[in-house]
Amino acid sequence: MESIEDIKEYVARNRARHEQELADWIGVPSVSATGQGMPEAAEHAKGLLAASGLAPRLVETGGWPLVAGHAPGPEGSPHVVIYGHYDVQPAGPLEQWDSPPFEAAIRDGRMYGRGTGDNKGQHFAQLLAVRALRASKEGLPCSVTVLLDGEEEIGSPHLAATLAGMRADLDADVAVWSDGPVHDSYEPTVLLGVRGVVSFEITVRGADSALHSGNWGNVAANPAWELVWLLSTMRAPDGRTLIEGYDAGTTELTAAERAALDALPVAPQELLAGVGLDRMDACGDAGVNERLALPTFTINSLTCLDNQEHRSVIPSVAIARCDMRLACGQRAATVVDAVRKHVAARLPRAEVVFKAMMESSRTLLDAPYAQAVLDGVSATADKSALFAPAMGGSLPIAGITDGLGLPCYGIPLANVDERNHAPNENFELARFHDGIVTAAAVLRSIGGAI
Repeated sequence: MESIEDIKEYVARNRARHEQELADWIGVPSVSATGQGMPEAAEHAKGLLAASGLAPRLVETGGWPLVAGHAPGPEGSPHVVIYGHYDVQPAGPLEQWDSPPFEAAIRDGRMYGRGTGDNKGQHFAQLLAVRALRASKEGLPCSVTVLLDGEEEIGSPHLAATLAGMRADLDADVAVWSDGPVHDSYEPTVLLGVRGVVSFEITVRGADSALHSGNWGNVAANPAWELVWLLSTMRAPDGRTLIEGYDAGTTELTAAERAALDALPVAPQELLAGVGLDRMDACGDAGVNERLALPTFTINSLTCLDNQEHRSVIPSVAIARCDMRLACGQRAATVVDAVRKHVAARLPRAEVVFKAMMESSRTLLDAPYAQAVLDGVSATADKSALFAPAMGGSLPIAGITDGLGLPCYGIPLANVDERNHAPNENFELARFHDGIVTAAAVLRSIGGAI
């Protein structure tokens, strides 16, 4: 692989310019759930691709558009797909932000704002890597197609079908993405997959309005108790999910994947203490890293829509918002069917509405270009990078691995405490600039792996 010193020098020369461009990008709201700023964000994304030497276009999806761009490399070189997403989560409670969410602010070496880490800062680092390589003496070492999703934060409902329709045009060899935080240990890692997700909402209704808990106690059905009872049939105290058939098709980790998990450093007590916890969730004797590759069932929130008034009433409605993370081999449709049957058999009056869904994705350690990606990350970290079989979170990578038939590798760049989806989301600027160098090194390494 070529030296990366020229890329480091390019990044150092353009540091202020890159930070301003990122700040400008953060200043364009792009909330897919509400539509806030989405048309303007798609046009801004096109401009960023064009400025990095890619020919941009909007691809209609049936929802928010996919922003795509292509730059050719040397004849016969590999074709790399870079995935990212330009939509962001809603800002959330404004009073919990120390600065406006859509006005980038720099404090103590970090840029704050919605989308800094998830995902504008990370895909922009990838774009700047392409720009830096094109400006170098060697030029771009491989063909590159960038795909910026406009619907990742709402489950990418149209991405798989859109990519399937683009398969012949893309004709790529490998895909990479940068999203989520680096490993908790801050060791350099390459992610080989993601868990899928199925999110849903269970609603149990009672009377037309809240009722006095004395005058109606023991008489009026209490939807909160009914919901709690239903939830208790879905997960045991020891952590086992009790929904029959939900894990059908789950694929066991290979010996190589287990070895990769064992090689990842972890300090459980320190990890827990960092978020104010003194215990782990019930999950048998599995270690931290293995837990992040297993299926989950999580209650995200419980509410009786009482505006936190906590009156002495029997509520008229109770709602649980839940999600299940899917391990490799699980299918969203199978999980949906299992949840629906479980609820229908135990509390038929409960309403279940399914929300965002993504399939799990897996690339094996010996897949094409795996070593090239690992070498590229290792070169900039000055130490050997590690493979991680799966990211705990979810991304629509199955549309790439399954829909396009490509090996796909994750190169997370953001700090562990990026606070993605939360107030005061941030990206350490040193990691942003280093990420440009890492992304360029990976492309150079892939370009030489032919």
